[in-house]
Amino acid sequence: QVQLVESGGGLVQAGGSLRLSCAASGSIFRSSVIAWHRQAPGKQREWVATLTSGGTTMYATSVKGRFTISRDNARNTGYLQLNSLKPENTAVYYCGVGKTGNISWGQGTQVTVSS
Repeated sequence: QVQLVESGGGLVQAGGSLRLSCAASGSIFRSSVIAWHRQAPGKQREWVATLTSGGTTMYATSVKGRFTISRDNARNTGYLQLNSLKPENTAVYYCGVGKTGNISWGQGTQVTVSS
């Protein structure tokens, strides 16, 4: 099982930026899908973005154009760049790594956007 450690969350003002990191253990990272989900207070967890091993990116409509998912296979690390943040983006952000149907998830990193 892949072990994941997310970092990079914090408190930022509206309009600001953060870069979330997801460091993964194991040797399967290069051939794995990376996904980011988030869960806002009182809401269900929702999908944010996915990056396939082949480099295809997909984004939720609400973040498209503002968030960018990427990976560094040499560092076994995935990233989510958050730009033009809004208060409604406040949530715990989770990264997932693995094969479709067998994704391991991290513990999450808190992003708080103040107005």
